[in-house]
Amino acid sequence: MNAYTTWPGPTLELFAASEDAMRQIPPAFPLEATVAVNPWLGQAGEDRTVAAARMARTGAGRMFLPRKTVAAMIDAGEVTPQDLSDAAATQGFDPEDLVRATREEAGVPAALPTIAELAQGEDGIDWPALAEERIGHWASAQFDQGQAFWPAPRAGAWASWKAYASRDLTPGLAGLSGFAERVGAMPTDARAAFAQACQALDLTSDSAPLYFHRLLVTLSGWAQYARHLSWIAERDGRRDDTLFELLTIRLAWEVALLAKGGAAAWKQAQADYARPVRPDRDLRLDAALQEAVDRSGERRLAEILSAKAATPAADRPAIQAAFCIDVRSERLRRSLETADPGIRTIGFAGFFGLAVRHRGHASDIIEARAPILLSPGIETHSAGDAKADESDRVRLRTIRAWGRFKRAAVSAFAFVEAAGPIYVGKLLRDGLGMTGASSGDTAPVHDLPLADQIEAAEGILRAMSLTEGFARLVLLCGHGATVTNAPHASALQCGACGGFPGDVNARLLAGILNDERVRTGLDAKGIAIPSDTRFIAGMHDTVSDEVRVFDEGAPATHRSEIERLRTALSTAATLTRTERARALPRGAAGTLARRGRDWSEVRPEWGLAGCCGFIAAPRDRTAGCDLDGRVFLHDYDWLQDEGAGTLELILSAPVVVASWIALQYHGSAVAPETFGAGNKLLHNVVGGIGVLEGNGGALRAGLPWQSVHDGDALRHTPSRLVVAVEAPEQMISHVLDRQPQVRALFDNGWLTLVALDDAGAFGRRYDRGNWSDRDASDAIQPAAA
Repeated sequence: MNAYTTWPGPTLELFAASEDAMRQIPPAFPLEATVAVNPWLGQAGEDRTVAAARMARTGAGRMFLPRKTVAAMIDAGEVTPQDLSDAAATQGFDPEDLVRATREEAGVPAALPTIAELAQGEDGIDWPALAEERIGHWASAQFDQGQAFWPAPRAGAWASWKAYASRDLTPGLAGLSGFAERVGAMPTDARAAFAQACQALDLTSDSAPLYFHRLLVTLSGWAQYARHLSWIAERDGRRDDTLFELLTIRLAWEVALLAKGGAAAWKQAQADYARPVRPDRDLRLDAALQEAVDRSGERRLAEILSAKAATPAADRPAIQAAFCIDVRSERLRRSLETADPGIRTIGFAGFFGLAVRHRGHASDIIEARAPILLSPGIETHSAGDAKADESDRVRLRTIRAWGRFKRAAVSAFAFVEAAGPIYVGKLLRDGLGMTGASSGDTAPVHDLPLADQIEAAEGILRAMSLTEGFARLVLLCGHGATVTNAPHASALQCGACGGFPGDVNARLLAGILNDERVRTGLDAKGIAIPSDTRFIAGMHDTVSDEVRVFDEGAPATHRSEIERLRTALSTAATLTRTERARALPRGAAGTLARRGRDWSEVRPEWGLAGCCGFIAAPRDRTAGCDLDGRVFLHDYDWLQDEGAGTLELILSAPVVVASWIALQYHGSAVAPETFGAGNKLLHNVVGGIGVLEGNGGALRAGLPWQSVHDGDALRHTPSRLVVAVEAPEQMISHVLDRQPQVRALFDNGWLTLVALDDAGAFGRRYDRGNWSDRDASDAIQPAAA
């Protein structure tokens, strides 16, 4: 079919409905870079309660905590009568209505039926499971990224499935006679096949949007993986039709099953799909109870901050240490400031403002070390001798070829018989966690023009609110996690670095800021870095809490500061491990580092479980507060932010990334069957891109159950992320006017926004365009000089 095919108006409406449905699906990124995603990203533009009703009707899982969980929180005093009263008002209930609801079992709303489910009701055959299994069997080969040694021929999703399904006898053996022949006779163009299927189903434009959404939900992780392909393409100005072709595949199954009968039931189902989405009373009660939990978290954070008076910073600290805003850095920052009060810590996004495409030593793999919201524009590679690099490439390719031979279908059994015993020693060493630590990579090399380096350096320093008062030594500390036997290892790395460690970005920025030419350019822009200031990079291992300092090339004049920093970091690591060990099953401060090398350890660390807040304010406002490793801390001084450009950047990038993280944990906790990866003990990697729970079934997206649950109780309380900003309310409102998509997150109840006063306490609360009164002063005034 040529590109200029014309379609009648009703068909064009169905194409538009498919686009709407595809945007309802969240993207799921592959294992190599498991980027946290808001599972309700497609619903962020509508009210949270309406979105919950939509998800219930499409079978996409619950959004709110179970009532019995909220009841336990009320009994424990975690949710107070005031929390219930405030929450009840949002849905037009009395607080007593909420209390009564916790004693009642809420009805579980049934998802609207697909034709496969209607057919199952007719003959008792589990057609939905068969469709899922056959599509998954094909998809695991279609989307394989090098795991299979006999890969499927490369083709578009529709063409590939059509060739597969027209030869697949399984549906016919199950009772769907003529399925293969029917598929073989379908058009080769996916758009024509889509139009033909819609016509056969007699779909209307009123019922199609919700029906298409429902079908995509039945494709589970495969639909989410395909959505990631289109999401990346859209970000980069391209288009990818894989998800549309997956929808067409699922429609082909529906058409085949409709032929078995059930036309009357399908007509009634279409009428149900066409009804507007509205939350019923039960769902509104659940929403109000979730609101009470959200408000309790907001209240506890406010209490912690109000109990601490702001402490003015010293004019020039002995050492400054900039860490990622990741909640796991909060504990280490607090411990470091305790270990050495002369050290001042700073919070900033872990990619340090440099979106890079990095190639490691002797590697052909390009790593996008940047927030997924950004398309990396800086090319870097690890430094090294060209001849040695080429030699290592040959050596590593030989190792890969040998590995493929060992595991190939023809040679694997013979190899194990002949050479298996040779590997006993290696298996013992690896199994006992005795594998030596990696020596690490070399510093990155870039070809960024000087003018671009100066521009980037200025933007980064202003975004960090670090334009004066530089210490003699400034540490830029990225983070990563050393783990083994963990398919979801990248989920423990730096979210701001696209699921990779942050060492490359930290070392790159340190090199740029140490360049005298860059400093000269910065001086002309009003940022004078003292000649005695030296930047060095570091790497925080969040499993062991040890920090590796990259001090190569540091002058002898700074040796004493570097040793002072190392001593403080060592003490801080001990304090942090002691604190973290209490929260980990079988945790002991002396064994945390070994957990990452233990093949059998399902919880090497808790990751970002428990995250509940984001604070953009000077560190003085939170220094000394025990935030329990649950709050993202971003340094921000609104007095230095003329035009609110930095605030706009914070709200539209780090806050959005943090919201994706918090909502991913929320979804994996409240809807693990839909937005969770299941039990780690049952995982099998498929295609190198995701996991199955067991040896078949759906591709599982989201976090493993062990990432949010300790075996007895949830370790992540699903509550709304509280974004607290120290800036005048009018300034914040103007930024939201410029960023309507960010405003929608607050207006629709996905995030909470509060203004901090100049002592760091909660001021007024943003509520759908208005600022509601709180106990604190209505406006923020500059702190006294």
